[in-house]
Amino acid sequence: MRLAIVTRDARVAGGVETYLDTVIPLLEAAGHEIALLSEYDAPSTSRPIGRSASAPAWCVAEIGATRAIDSVQRWRPEMIFTHGLFNLEIERRALAIAFAIAFAHDYRATCISGAKAFAFPATTPCMRRFGKGCLVNFYPRRCGGLNPLTMLTDFSRASARLELLRSCRALVTASEFVRAEYVRNGLAAEAVHCIGLPVADRGDVRAETTEKSARVSSDPLRLLFAGRMEPLKGGGVLLDALPLIFSALSRPLTVTFAGDGGARFEWARRARAVNYRNSAIRVEFTGWVEPPTLAALFDSSDLLVVPSLWPEPFGLVGPEAGIRGLPAAAFAVGGVSEWLTDGVNGALAYGLPPAPANLANAIIRCLRDPAEHRRLRIGAIELARRFSPERHLKALMDVIDRVSNRGSSSTLGSSADGAGTVGDPAARAI
Repeated sequence: MRLAIVTRDARVAGGVETYLDTVIPLLEAAGHEIALLSEYDAPSTSRPIGRSASAPAWCVAEIGATRAIDSVQRWRPEMIFTHGLFNLEIERRALAIAFAIAFAHDYRATCISGAKAFAFPATTPCMRRFGKGCLVNFYPRRCGGLNPLTMLTDFSRASARLELLRSCRALVTASEFVRAEYVRNGLAAEAVHCIGLPVADRGDVRAETTEKSARVSSDPLRLLFAGRMEPLKGGGVLLDALPLIFSALSRPLTVTFAGDGGARFEWARRARAVNYRNSAIRVEFTGWVEPPTLAALFDSSDLLVVPSLWPEPFGLVGPEAGIRGLPAAAFAVGGVSEWLTDGVNGALAYGLPPAPANLANAIIRCLRDPAEHRRLRIGAIELARRFSPERHLKALMDVIDRVSNRGSSSTLGSSADGAGTVGDPAARAI
């Protein structure tokens, strides 16, 4: 099959591009022809999304929208696989070329801000159905900025994106949580499919990975945060939890923040204050790291912490760490509980709004008993292996095969026969 992939950036910059960097080679290895349409060839400091040298690519920012769309049309794709453009009109034109499947990586079509969280009086996940009621909550709950024009513009954009998705023949998601979000917002349940995300098993996890808990009690416990540094990712809550963790475990702590973003300066300032009050707590910031460096951080850490305050659509970093034997502690928000099982591959922190004390308790439960920690490491590997690339590809192709056999009138806005999730159940978000 000839598949044209539509996405915003042509270089590996975030979760969407990382996903495409994994799945495009899988599709090509399975015999499919791939083309790539992107809005931007950015960021220039990152490597291009992986694909064969023969795969054509067109960038709107470089050759213009008309020429890019015409080029895709001349290539004659049998299917469009869209991951969302900023410019909805260009995406609409692309989706008209062939039948389309969309991947909902986020909440841009069901939330004014896309964050799916209230910010006042405390950051709390939002479970409202998208609609005019969101405008009423926008100011009191601080759902976005304070500019009324921005509020109306963003509301209109989200509404238009939700309507655009209705023109697709199917929607795929990484978690059942996101699937339920789109069904709740009116998309046909039988056409929205949870297919999980692919996590590569590199096969190089060393035997001693599950024996790291044998460190002497005077060694620092090593915690790792890996991801975008934005307020909703909860780095500030993790910093507030560190004194509680130290007090309970009586062990020095080394906390590594790997990544970058708008909150990095503020988190670094607060980290210095934590260290000033307790010299046994050391916090370091590495900046953005490439996959080999991140893998090394997984190997040298005792626990991954995912302190996200918003409903994470999935949280890929958890299984990526798990495949290397690193358990996780995280708030039970969004799709996180579909890859993190309390007491099996880590610990979940419950309670709303997400609080430092609850996060500290989850971290402490993972680390206080060396035997339990070793068991969690083994559980992390076993659960992460359920998200194999092969199972993900099968689930995706099951969706493609199913919808390609439907009539041209079958879309997300109309009902059709069939189940909501497909493929091997282990390929679904757990």
